[in-house]
Amino acid sequence: MAFVDEARIHVKAGKGGDGVIRWLRTKESARGGPSGGDGGRGGDVILVGVRDLAALAHYRYEKKFYAEDGEAGKGELKQGKDGADVLVKVPVGTTVRVVDTGEEHDITKEDEQIVLFRGGKGGLGNARFRGPSNQNPFQQTAGKEGKGAEIELTLKIIADAGLIGLPNAGKSSLLNALTRAKSKVGDYPFTTLEPSLGELYGYILADIPGLIEGASSGRGLGIKFLKHVERTGILVHLISADQEDPLAAYREVHKEIVSFGHELDAKREIIVLSKTDLVLQEECEIKMRLLAKETGKEVLAVTIEDADALKKFSDQLIKIFSGGK
Repeated sequence: MAFVDEARIHVKAGKGGDGVIRWLRTKESARGGPSGGDGGRGGDVILVGVRDLAALAHYRYEKKFYAEDGEAGKGELKQGKDGADVLVKVPVGTTVRVVDTGEEHDITKEDEQIVLFRGGKGGLGNARFRGPSNQNPFQQTAGKEGKGAEIELTLKIIADAGLIGLPNAGKSSLLNALTRAKSKVGDYPFTTLEPSLGELYGYILADIPGLIEGASSGRGLGIKFLKHVERTGILVHLISADQEDPLAAYREVHKEIVSFGHELDAKREIIVLSKTDLVLQEECEIKMRLLAKETGKEVLAVTIEDADALKKFSDQLIKIFSGGK
C-alpha cells in the first residue's frame, strides 16, 4: 500500500459576519427603533482523524481549504447564520504543524477532532448599542477575521510492528508472504522507497525501508523513514542468514535507531534470522545463539520458502501481539 506521507496546505477559518444597521418600521414612523442583528460566527478549521492511510493524497493538488464566512446580521434582531466548518481529514498517526508558530497537534485516534482555528466572531448590530442616551444608534461593528496559516501534515505510521533491517534483509518479501501485501521486491540498496503496510489477522505490519549507515544523520533516505518507526509497537529486526557477520549487521541498524533518539531503542525488539533456506540449519542455529547471547533479545527464524516455517513464525508473531511471549 503506497501513500503520500507528507503534505503542506493553507487553511483559514471563516470571517465573522458584519453586524447591520436596521430599523423597525411602524405605521407611525418610517424609522422605528433599532433592529439590526449580529453577524454569524465564521466556520472553524477542524482536524479529523480517519482510518484511511491514503488520506493525505487528497492534498497533493488541492492546497487551500477555507471555512465559510458567517452571514451578515438581518433586520428584526435576526442574527446571521454561522459559517460552515471546514474538516481537514488526516490519517490516524498524523502530526499537524502550524508553520509560522511551530505549534503541533497529534491525531492518534479515529474520529478524533481538534479545532485548529476558530472562526471569527460576528459583528454587533445597531440594536446592541441602544441605551438611555442613544435611542437611535447608527453604530455597528464588522465581523472578526478568521485566522489562517500554512500547515504541514506528516504521517507517522501507527503499526503493531515495524520490520527493520539492512537493505535486502527480506522485509518486503516477508511482509508479502505474511499479509499478501504488494511491496516492491528487488536486489538493490533500497528495495523499498516508501513504507508499505500489510494486515496479519487484524494486526498491522509496516515494512520500513532499509536503513544504511548514517541514516539517522540524514544520509540516504534514513530520517524520512526513521520517523515511521516512532509509532510502531514492536520492532522486528530482520537479519539475513547469509550475512557473514550477523552481529555486525545488527549493530549497524541498532546504532542508527539509538542515534535517531525519540526513545526508539526503548521499544521491544525481536530479532529474526531471515532467508534461512540460504544456509545450512547448523549455521542458522549458531548465528541465532550468537545473536541471542550478544544482544540479550529474543531471536526467531523464518524462511518464506517453507510453508511450515512461515506458519510457525506467523503464529509466534500473533502470540507476541496478543500479549504472549
